[in-house]
Amino acid sequence: MTRQGCCVERTQDAFTILDRLEGLSKVIAGEVIEQALLETGRTKQRACRLSHPVTLWVVLAMGVLTALPIREVFKHARRMREGERTPSRSNLCEARQRLGVEPVRRVFDRIVRPLATPQTPGAFYHGLRVLGIDGTVLDAPDTPANAERFGRSSGGRGPGAFPQVRKVSLVELGTHVEVAIAIGGWQDSEQSLVEQLWQRIPADALLIEDRGFFSYEHWKTLHAGGVKLLVRMKSNLLLRPLQRLPDGSYLTKIYPSSYHRDKDRQGLVVRVIEYTLEDAQRTGHHQKHRLLTNLFDYQLFPALELACTYHERWEAELVFDEQKTHLDPRRPGKAAHFRSQTPEGVEQELYALSLGHFVVRALMLEASTQQHLDVDRLSFSGCLRILQARLPECDSSTPIRLEHWYRLLLQEMAQERIERRRNRINPRAVKRKMSKFAKKGPEHHGRLPLKKTFAETVVIT
Repeated sequence: MTRQGCCVERTQDAFTILDRLEGLSKVIAGEVIEQALLETGRTKQRACRLSHPVTLWVVLAMGVLTALPIREVFKHARRMREGERTPSRSNLCEARQRLGVEPVRRVFDRIVRPLATPQTPGAFYHGLRVLGIDGTVLDAPDTPANAERFGRSSGGRGPGAFPQVRKVSLVELGTHVEVAIAIGGWQDSEQSLVEQLWQRIPADALLIEDRGFFSYEHWKTLHAGGVKLLVRMKSNLLLRPLQRLPDGSYLTKIYPSSYHRDKDRQGLVVRVIEYTLEDAQRTGHHQKHRLLTNLFDYQLFPALELACTYHERWEAELVFDEQKTHLDPRRPGKAAHFRSQTPEGVEQELYALSLGHFVVRALMLEASTQQHLDVDRLSFSGCLRILQARLPECDSSTPIRLEHWYRLLLQEMAQERIERRRNRINPRAVKRKMSKFAKKGPEHHGRLPLKKTFAETVVIT
């Protein structure tokens, strides 16, 4: 008698079984899969077609073939054989449970990395790799296990419809690569989750953070570790100028509390850049914006340049848009962002989704580099559809044929070009009744074209 989820067929090489996924090996090497399984103790297993290596590749394929149920993912990953039966959905789900989260996390940690070089357009600022940190929430299926693990929002109208997963990401802004992620529940704050990402910050990074991530202790820890910082500040923080610099910025100190500020104890010297936007069409034109940085050389790092560089942080929002709107959008039959009914399955799926995003972004960067293009000129959704369409066509019977397929894939991706970004703005308003943002109305439509670039509207105060 065979155990449920297994079969008497002897285990073969994972790529022999899933022979339509071999193109993924150009980004995710088979040796990484083997090492991840070895490190997590997923090596001793009876003969089974849904072995740990096969299941791990199926999970990774779920991050690319997101529109397909898991049984169809297996079908899509394997060529037809006469008389062969596809494993049932329950067998595939049990195989995922046996595999667990840790092997997928190990693959993510080994594969995902910053990809930009100093020649990559927009990826570096004066030799510093521009990275950003931001967070988002995603809906998980409404099951008791997910609700207990992740929690759900609540308000005057009652609890939220779905348990919500909170994710904080470290993003290489020039390439949209999600370098590292921290996963928690609705009840976990972004400020606590972000600490899990600090060990993944490269030594050559300029880290850009929004005002919600700032704290004295975080700044102290990161600055002591040599991280270059550019962080927006809340307007209610009292800052007393110590020295004015020729570019309009000034030096001051930040303190752990108002008591320490009054006693001038444990103060950390920082550089402050204050500016306004003179264009009334731009969001926040009536506000004073304040940035803190530990880049003290005002000649090498002028205040105006840093103000413009800070706004690269919005590229992290585009990464979330790529994942939630294009890579794995909601659709009929999938009301939440994930399909898994258990917390372990949700985390496994989230790592697979991030790995799928990395695969597409890595291929896009390679395609743009070969054509001497800025990767921002390529369409993410277009390149994703090309990979999904061409992956089954990969012929890896010889190394030459695999390289031929890879070269044609990159050439086709390089043709998915979009126009250069226009000088435009998007109001922080949504077409939704219940939201923390303003409700989009007639006043947000039909605006006149902008006459000045962002840099031309910045006034250092």
